[in-house]
Amino acid sequence: MNDSSLQTVDVPTLRAWLVDGAELAVLDPREEGVFLGAHLFRAANVPLSRLELLLDDLVPRLDTRLVWVDDGASGLAARAADRALELGWTNQFVLLGGTAAWAAAGGELYGGINVPSKAFGEFVEHRYGTPRLSADEVAALIEGPDDVVVLDSRPFGEFTRMSIPSGIDCPGAELVHRVKEVVADPDTLVIVNCAGRTRSIIGAQSLINAGLENRVVALENGTMGWQLAGHQVASGSDAVAPPPSADALAWSRERADAVRRRFGVEFVDEATVEAWAAERERTTIVFDVRSPQEFEADHRPGTRNAPGGQLVQSTDAYVATMNARLVLVDDDGVRAPMTASWLRQMGWHDTFVMPGVGLRGASGPAPAARPIVATGATMTAQELLDGDGAGATVIDLASSLFHRRRGHLPGAHWAVRSRLAEARRVIGDVSSIVLTSDDGVVAELARAEVESRWPGADVVVLEGGTRAWLAAGGVPETGIPAPTTTIDDIWYKPYDHDDGEAERHMQDYLTWEVALVEQLERDDTVRFPDWPPAAD
Repeated sequence: MNDSSLQTVDVPTLRAWLVDGAELAVLDPREEGVFLGAHLFRAANVPLSRLELLLDDLVPRLDTRLVWVDDGASGLAARAADRALELGWTNQFVLLGGTAAWAAAGGELYGGINVPSKAFGEFVEHRYGTPRLSADEVAALIEGPDDVVVLDSRPFGEFTRMSIPSGIDCPGAELVHRVKEVVADPDTLVIVNCAGRTRSIIGAQSLINAGLENRVVALENGTMGWQLAGHQVASGSDAVAPPPSADALAWSRERADAVRRRFGVEFVDEATVEAWAAERERTTIVFDVRSPQEFEADHRPGTRNAPGGQLVQSTDAYVATMNARLVLVDDDGVRAPMTASWLRQMGWHDTFVMPGVGLRGASGPAPAARPIVATGATMTAQELLDGDGAGATVIDLASSLFHRRRGHLPGAHWAVRSRLAEARRVIGDVSSIVLTSDDGVVAELARAEVESRWPGADVVVLEGGTRAWLAAGGVPETGIPAPTTTIDDIWYKPYDHDDGEAERHMQDYLTWEVALVEQLERDDTVRFPDWPPAAD
């Protein structure tokens, strides 16, 4: 897309588009660590470095109205539009002046990531008065004589890394599905936690909405609040809520269906979904909200896996097309209706459940829309370890966290794909380059630009990237001794920081989450639907 064909949109027009009810995708092409500083509420982050890996899933219809937004000065929006046009997206615009113009016109800018979901969690707590207990109160209850169950609403990988002592893993959409296998006595206090706030609030309110007889509360500020209060976290726990028995499943189905009706979630049959998928003027995405393990074992072809709790927690990481049709499936009649109820409350009005789908014979992860294949010379990890490529300059395009923590090839320069011009200035003239990334995919995507910036150099991509080299016995360096650009490519979670100030980062994060409610009140482009209270 050259300058003469670049379509632009001004701030007043974009404000009108945000509330007109038609399909719209607002995308920010800056690296995640820059994006989280200040962006539009509805902007989904599609870093230019990984655009080819994200855009098909986030905006699957090629003529969707799509607006790229950067800071107004970097030129990244135009570069992203150029690349997306090459890939087939035809109805693109760039916001004139970017976020700077949006703010100058009085628009709200938000920090952080997954802002729509995080802000919604805070809205839910205020709207429904979701009960909560402090870390000190929960610690006293765990140590006391009362019957208490702590349910951790995060995926198992997060849970086993650090959890509340005595906690049981029961991710998001699994709470209503499995709670009766863990909580048999109606007098048991049920405490729901996550790392911070959102999944604690949504999880506790899910059980309340479902009419669980027990008293249910959220752990205020999750494991971060627990640590800030001076309590020890557990590590390596493998306590997982078991699948429901027949009686427990019957209860959860009945309660999930009541929640479905309350929030206006409609059933849709498979023939209708197939007809929707064939429509050219609307976007229809089918999500399987079961666990990744269940999905990979067997699923309906054409579906994408989005575990229910994570779909609500980080909706913008799964779909960027506002006002798209979303169809949810499971194999139990619980997880899809519960997840759909939350998406409806978030403003995804056209969210449906396709019941009775069952298992359909497809296995493994959903295939990539655009498989990445090598277009030039490659080298295996063993060949590199055997001495091939000796003397070559290594450029590593992995995330800064992977490069720093998991390690990198000795002497590697750390770079960011969207900033290869900076890498060229720092590294200078070289005759041969080994290009790598964590799994080699971003390295392959960057090959053509590397070859153009180092004309005449022999460029080879490391097959399987640094992970393959490590698996083959490579001895890595850690840290980032040779950066070529600012280290702001990704969001570092509070416990990812190496500066010895994890607690300060935790407190800053929690303060940010709570403050989102005030921003929502100032932003007239964002309104969550207001549903009537549950019937007595």
